[in-house]
Order: sequence, then C-alpha cells, then structure tokens
Amino acid sequence: MRKRFNVNGACIPDIHYMVKIDERLKDIEVLIDAGEYFTINRARQYGKTTTLMCLEKYLSEKYIVLSMSFEGVDRDVFAGETEFCGHFLKLLYTSMDYGTKEGIAPQAAEECKDRLKEHNSGFGFWELSVLISDICGSAERPVILMIDEVDQAGNYERFLTFLGMLRNKYLARVKMPTFQSVILSGVYDIKNLKLKIRKDETHQYNSPWNIAADFTLDMSFSVSDICGMLKDYEKDVHTGMNVKEIASLIYDYTSGYPYLVSRICKLIDEQQEKDGIRAGRWTRNGIVNAVDTLLKQPNTLFDDIIKQLAEYPELSRIIQDILFEGTEYPFNSYSMPMNLGLMFGYIKNMNGTAAIANRIFEMHLYQYFLTEKLIKDRVSGLHKNDIRRKITCQSF
Repeated sequence: MRKRFNVNGACIPDIHYMVKIDERLKDIEVLIDAGEYFTINRARQYGKTTTLMCLEKYLSEKYIVLSMSFEGVDRDVFAGETEFCGHFLKLLYTSMDYGTKEGIAPQAAEECKDRLKEHNSGFGFWELSVLISDICGSAERPVILMIDEVDQAGNYERFLTFLGMLRNKYLARVKMPTFQSVILSGVYDIKNLKLKIRKDETHQYNSPWNIAADFTLDMSFSVSDICGMLKDYEKDVHTGMNVKEIASLIYDYTSGYPYLVSRICKLIDEQQEKDGIRAGRWTRNGIVNAVDTLLKQPNTLFDDIIKQLAEYPELSRIIQDILFEGTEYPFNSYSMPMNLGLMFGYIKNMNGTAAIANRIFEMHLYQYFLTEKLIKDRVSGLHKNDIRRKITCQSF
C-alpha cells in the first residue's frame, strides 16, 4: 500500500507523504546542544507534534528524551500541588517505561515507581524537583524534556508554578542537576499563557518562562519543500505533473501553511484516485477545484478561526478592516490583537504592514464576514418591518 497525504494528527514518514524536515531538526539541535529552554509556539495544525516526534527519534542516540503531552488532561489535575505533581510523575514514568528507558538509572526509575505506589501522598514541587535532579544526575546521557499541547494547562496557576520550578532549576543548573533542555509546544507562547489567567496589563508580560530562548525557526513550507514532497508522490503515482509549477501554485494559495498544503494535495489525490485518471488532476484547474472544495467543507482549522475571532473582537475588527476597507495597519507585535493574529497564523508582517496570512484565509474570512453581514442586515431589516407593522396596527 502506498503512502497517503495526512491532515489528521502527526505525520509518520513511513506511511505519509511529508516535507523533509532534517534541516529544521539540525537547527533545533543547535539550541539543545547549547542547553536552551524554549517554546515551539505556532498556529494550529502547523506541524508541531510531527516535529517533536521526529526530533525525539533524531536525538535518541545523543540524548535521553522524555516526551509527554498535556492533551486531554482533566482540570482536576490542576486542583492542587499534590494533584499536579502526581500527574506529572505519571507522565514522566510512562515516558521512561514505554519510551526511552535505556540510559535512565534503575534506582531513579524505581523511585518514580515507588512514589506512584504511595498514591502521591505528600508529593509536591519540592519532591518533584529533587526527583528530577536524581533522574538527570544519574542518567548516562543528558536528559531532555518535551511537553506537547501545553495550551491545555494554560488556564491554571499550578502550571505556572511548575514553570517557575523549572526556571529555578535552570538558574541553579551548575549546582543542581536538571534537564539539558526543556521544549514546550503549543499555540500560545508562555507570555500569553500568563495572559489567559490574568488579563490585567500590569501582569500580562510577567512570565515565569523568561529564561527561554527565542524560537525563530520558520516552520512553514517553502516551494522547495513542497517540491520534495510531490517528487516522492510522483515516484509512486506517475501523474506526469510539472512538480515545480504545481508546488508554486500550491504555495501561492497557502503561503506554506502546512495543513493547507497537505489538504490541497490530499483532495487532489483522492479525487484523481476516485476518477481512475492517471493525469489531469495535478493541474492549475485541479488546484483551483481543490481550493474551492476546501473552502466549502468544514474543517477543524476553520472552526478554530471562527472561535478565536469571536473570543477576540479587536482582532476580528482588524481583519475586517483589512479585508473590506483596505486599511493599512502598521505591523506592531506589541499590539495585543496583532500579536494574537500573528500567533494564530491569521495575519503576517508584510513590509511593515499587517496583511492576511494567505490567500485561502483571505477567501475564507471574506466569505464568512460577508455572509454574517448579510444575515445581520436581513435580520435587522425584518425587525424594523415588524416594528412598522406594530405601529401601523396600533394607529388603527
């Protein structure tokens, strides 16, 4: 069975067509070698989980990688110090038991196991800190901690206390063994995790993660990246497509947004397979039709866009002004609505001016806001007519 294009969950090289990210992994390795702590904060469905999964495999001989995810964590976990530390201990032990246990000292693994048997009684941040030092200090290789989906913890003060503990250990790393590197992954950066808890301006940038290095790696797909993926596909399917031309057209619509690139490819591939036609779908018209289909079908990315715009009306207003009024907003990352738009992947900095991030978002958002306006105007008109009828009736 040949590989497929994937838009659901992490991509697996053996079963999915995907962009080669070897150079990106080498760039991340430089940060890890330097002992940096950092956050991979990128928009929804931007390849974060895939990157972490590939990074774990890439680093496995050089480092001990303990990976976990906060996805689906119940809010009761954040009810108290003991609850949070106990749950983190479970995730830590699971990572050692089912992941890279080789290189972890047996006594450290046993200590985790014994703590779990005690039902986490009296196990708090101090005990967790000591245990982390025991694990890292006795390990055969430097230990890296990777946590995916940290947004799930972002509404809770307990998580910020945990980050503060990691920061204190980082600052005292010369005296006290700790992780070589800590990598957090999510949509929100840690400053905005703080903002989700305390919205007053005095505290919104007071982050416990101020020791983190900037993560500036471009994770969008270039035309060259898309070409590489399509060449792998072409070896299997032999459509006869002009790979460079098709890759350029896909980029023109998506600006390299990973989900959108893969979604277009998946739609064309599935339609071609359904039609039983070897060639003819991987053309300019085929891409136009795939984009049209993408815009008409509901998907989790578009669902999230609408949800976020409802939650952040100032960001929604900026986007509407750009789309309908042609307003040129100077791009300023210290503007909270603009910073959110950049973080969510909806807007970009184009020569110092805020612009919609890609053509597909532009078309989707234009259609959405236009429809909402027409419905609102229609409802308002009906309401006014009802008032007129009541007044007319009362006058008789």
